[in-house]
Amino acid sequence: MTDWVLGVDSGGSGLRAAVAPAGVDGFPARAAEFVSRTPVRTGSEGIDAGHLLDQLLPAVDGLLERAESAGGQQPGTARVTAVCVGAAGMATLGSGLRSRLPAALAGRFGPLRLALAADAVTGYAGALGETPGAVVAAGTGMIALGTDLESWRRVDGWGHLLGDCGSGAWIGRAGLEAAMRAHDGRAGGSRSLLAAASERFGPAGELPGALYPRTDRPAVLASFAPSVAGCAVDGDAVAAAILAEAGRHIAETAAAACPAPGGAAQPPAVALTGGLLHIGAPLLDPLHAHLARLLPEYRLVPAAGGPLDGALLVAARLAAGRLRLPTDSALLRVL
Repeated sequence: MTDWVLGVDSGGSGLRAAVAPAGVDGFPARAAEFVSRTPVRTGSEGIDAGHLLDQLLPAVDGLLERAESAGGQQPGTARVTAVCVGAAGMATLGSGLRSRLPAALAGRFGPLRLALAADAVTGYAGALGETPGAVVAAGTGMIALGTDLESWRRVDGWGHLLGDCGSGAWIGRAGLEAAMRAHDGRAGGSRSLLAAASERFGPAGELPGALYPRTDRPAVLASFAPSVAGCAVDGDAVAAAILAEAGRHIAETAAAACPAPGGAAQPPAVALTGGLLHIGAPLLDPLHAHLARLLPEYRLVPAAGGPLDGALLVAARLAAGRLRLPTDSALLRVL
């Protein structure tokens, strides 16, 4: 029998899974990958474990067959010995997964090691592996996770009404507020942002009726962030100030998540991830300036990989019995 590990990444854009050989040092290389564009449902009991299993289990046979074929192995010789499921909402909506997945996966694969993780944890593992530091995930929302390998430090990720400061939704909302100020003739408005908002959403006076009933308000707000960046590039001072403030918020979030640097062999690392970073210089220049001010002793490094890479890494470390990342009842539970 050949031992494999299975990594799963479940988020707002769908579900991905991959298998990799067990017993590999460093980041395991994917032998086969499955992608579903159907996000796992959530309901009154949290993340729908049945819906996740309905997508995942039928795909696993194909993953193992492809892995066996690529490795020149006999069909039916692959054995999954460890699984890591990383899911958005695991910390607050994962009770159903924690109660159903252990028995379901053991019934399918036999005895195995299982980790159930928040997507912030698999994102951390994918970006920095098992080293101390902090990872910021900047997209529609904003969250940072840090660890000294003894415990986790979560910062923000509280949603667009209570937090997510500096996120795409935050930038979009600030840009639309400046547009409405210009519409009203109040101080702090931007005619450029008003024009961009009218082109994107229609007449400014109708924006509340178009926005407030939407159940996907964070995504709608975040969709205006590139327009804010475009206005900043074109010289709009209000848009540039919004992005500078967003950069400050992101840097403060990273600083709050970072472990203390004392005693480490080298300064802890900080990695920035997420689609918001594609906005470019109007955001990144002030962000890097604030990071240099707030975290002079830290190393800013590129992310090694993404959440699926992190899930495979955690599964591989479980299979080898040497997981270094700290367990946590909400963020990373090993069963």
